[in-house]
Amino acid sequence: MIRTPFPAPPPEGGAVTVAPGVLWLRLPLPMALDHVNVYALDDGDGWTIVDTGFDTTRARAIWTDLRAGPLQGRRINRVIGTHHHPDHVGLLGWFMDTDGAELLMSRTAWLTARMLTLDEQAIASPQQVDFWRKAGMPAEMLDKRAAARPFNFADVVHPMPVGFTRLTEGDIVTFGQRRWRVAMGHGHAPCHATFWSLDDDLVIGGDQLLASISPNLGVYPTEPAADPVGEWLESCARLSTLAREDQLILPGHKLPFTGLPFRLRQMTENHHAALTRLTAALAVAPRTAVGCFDLLFKRRIGDGEFGLALVEAVAHINHLHRAGVIQAVGENRGATLWGVTGGQVSAIAEKTPN
Repeated sequence: MIRTPFPAPPPEGGAVTVAPGVLWLRLPLPMALDHVNVYALDDGDGWTIVDTGFDTTRARAIWTDLRAGPLQGRRINRVIGTHHHPDHVGLLGWFMDTDGAELLMSRTAWLTARMLTLDEQAIASPQQVDFWRKAGMPAEMLDKRAAARPFNFADVVHPMPVGFTRLTEGDIVTFGQRRWRVAMGHGHAPCHATFWSLDDDLVIGGDQLLASISPNLGVYPTEPAADPVGEWLESCARLSTLAREDQLILPGHKLPFTGLPFRLRQMTENHHAALTRLTAALAVAPRTAVGCFDLLFKRRIGDGEFGLALVEAVAHINHLHRAGVIQAVGENRGATLWGVTGGQVSAIAEKTPN
């Protein structure tokens, strides 16, 4: 079972001690998921920071308070980016500039974050618009988004200087006066680093290991045929070999928790159930990816959530397509319609991926 031994998050500018020399901090985000967890680990002569929040005026002010308060004005020795998403890497470059901090990330995460920070776009690309259209975005929303300036990493991510220390699967790294085994997860983000303490029961999970919400598994125009759902399921199975009930998981969002073996099974079962619902519905009538929102999310998707819902719907479609369960059966106003291969409801149980 899942337990949350720290029921209240740290206040803004404050910290909660979750283990000797390990501080849980929290930075605000201007979205529905309104926070990101970051961690400061005492190195003796300074700190290691894991993830950072966005680069905003407010976030910098909070970090200034944190550094003067819980971090006692001591130097930041190194910063670690668990994965490339902007709420986790926004201020990595800032700490490198201010403290000369060493940066640790996977090569894929570093390359992706730096590329996206440098790739500033004034309007959506033709590939982006075509991707939205094929997924079934409504015409009015498509026209509006095609004409608007898209979100750019550079809006909330400080420039990242050249130079980093690469993390790879199976590495043993030392920070926070502990040795940590690096294990990579995939699906939510490529080469997402998680850290498993060899000296106590701590695990730094980033967004790969969350207690009460499911990480977004998205497909994007950069790789429209990707299968992040398959990568996610493989990662859950592989990480389960490291999981124990007593480990305290320090996640990227929500509350620290124990009960990781149960949570990994739960997340896996949730996606299998979604794939089964999707397959059953597509055996009855073809749908676009956007037309599958009700099957995947079981709630109304508002404009603010639409983009994340779309990329996750495409991810589940891609997984079933790659497995040979469904195929493109036509289109409607440029949107691809998907149906079960051969139209045989009897084949669903056998062909839905496990």
